[in-house]
Amino acid sequence: MLAKLTDVLQGTIENKYAIPAFNVFGYEDAQAVIEAAEEIGAPVIIATNKVAIQHMPIHIIGKLLVGLAEQAKVPVVVHLDHGKDYETVAKAIASGYSSVMYDGSQLPFVENVRTTKEIVQMAKAFGIPVEAEIGSVGYSDPTLGTGALTDPLEAKRFAEETEVDALAVAVGTVHRMEEQTAYVQFDRLREIEKLVSIPLVMHGSTGIPDEDLKKLASTNIGKVNIGTAIRMAFGNTLRQEVNKNVGSFDRIDWFKRPMDAVKEEAKHKMRLLNLENYAKQTANVK
Repeated sequence: MLAKLTDVLQGTIENKYAIPAFNVFGYEDAQAVIEAAEEIGAPVIIATNKVAIQHMPIHIIGKLLVGLAEQAKVPVVVHLDHGKDYETVAKAIASGYSSVMYDGSQLPFVENVRTTKEIVQMAKAFGIPVEAEIGSVGYSDPTLGTGALTDPLEAKRFAEETEVDALAVAVGTVHRMEEQTAYVQFDRLREIEKLVSIPLVMHGSTGIPDEDLKKLASTNIGKVNIGTAIRMAFGNTLRQEVNKNVGSFDRIDWFKRPMDAVKEEAKHKMRLLNLENYAKQTANVK
């Protein structure tokens, strides 16, 4: 079922779990992620970043993902990741996305606040939740964006002035890390938690060691963005399939094992984020 970000983030802080947001590029990885969520019995967020909507127009991929979400057995949020301008966010909402992120993190603080408030005003007119970012999560390739750790007092002011529904913070992670060597500054995160009451968001989570990812489930981080991990699972397995079947040209056959690999990696991350406990709690309520 199609869900909004605010729906699935309810209870994450109190019940010590976090919802993963997996960056997807089309049917194969999106369907695999949804199947993983159905097998765990928990909500999930499928997100598209700038690369995805450059490859497939947002009004097309949006309808595809919304269609998959609507037929899912668990709540599925269709989320725009790192929307960089008003027009892109508006197109996502018009295309059926149930959640959007506006990323003004590379702007000066005052400008980030001003543009984020404009996005929030527009999105709320359509009942769509908004995530934004204060501080800046950098990239393993610094030409794609520089990082700046989140100042707790700025986070408080930003959340209050913009009235966003979720706030991405920078506490040590980096986008597109292929190894789990990120150092999460839990002390900084705790300082932010004391001042900001809305759910927080962790970007660049592929680089977080498993033990630290488990620890995040007990913090105010309600949403955890993961992209590179499932891209590597898909790409490495696809490479094996192509090399093993050099005479084959049927990509549907090639995609079967990569989809299974994505599903297993997604389930692994969900378990680390304590979503099996969420599933048990939900079953007991019923």
